[in-house]
Amino acid sequence: MEDIAALGLLEDESIELDSAALQIAQLDHPGVSLDPYLDLLGTITDRLAVVGADATAPRDRAAALALVFSDEYGFRGDRQTYDDPENADLIRVVDRRRGLPVSLAILYAAAARRVGWEADVLNTPGHVLLRVGSDTEPVLVDAFNGGGVLSSEQLAALLRGVLGPEVRPTNEHLAPMTNRQVLVRLLLNQATRAEAGGKPGRALELYRRITGFAPSGGHGWWERARLELVHGDVAAARSSLSAMLEVTRDPAMRAHIFAALDALSEAGS
Repeated sequence: MEDIAALGLLEDESIELDSAALQIAQLDHPGVSLDPYLDLLGTITDRLAVVGADATAPRDRAAALALVFSDEYGFRGDRQTYDDPENADLIRVVDRRRGLPVSLAILYAAAARRVGWEADVLNTPGHVLLRVGSDTEPVLVDAFNGGGVLSSEQLAALLRGVLGPEVRPTNEHLAPMTNRQVLVRLLLNQATRAEAGGKPGRALELYRRITGFAPSGGHGWWERARLELVHGDVAAARSSLSAMLEVTRDPAMRAHIFAALDALSEAGS
């Protein structure tokens, strides 16, 4: 877990999304070298620089990303086995050329940034998108669907499918995530599926990773404490809640944490 702890110490803008996601995935592949994966991502970046050499408009840059990742290297969304944990494991995503919206957006964004383009992974409900270009001249890219550019009508339809027929797109639906938030969302995909599949131990391990590289995020600590209690480890749960208290400033949430700590103290007395 040393690499995860090191990620937790980095400034957010210093985190390189694809290499960080590979480091996290390596915890599930002991003995696997990341060198071939980093070499391939470097080759893809070099190819993108060539293909996109004359691309100055966001739409042209989006087209270059789709050409390289989808057409030339075959990266696609996994429609057949969407819930397979391998779709959120970047080592296996690169091996299989298949992944979730968030894992594929990580690859697109990291390569785009390395060639000097503006690219942000968006916190779109239910289906992560990529924004190429500034927030005043954005192009929305769906890495899961071959890097296609979304029109405003397609975005509205996507959101209605997730949030209901009355929803209209707002800036809140297209908020860019920090690098840590992107990595958290990647692991949350695995953690929620692990718990739903009857593997709370695996889910707990994933939340431990989340709190390792994103220690200032309260949600990770809360879920970690909850699963530690599932495993009967009251001391660990108390420690996680105390860590959450250190990073939480919201008065209502702090009161909630204090109440949970008091309940644990009473249970242990």
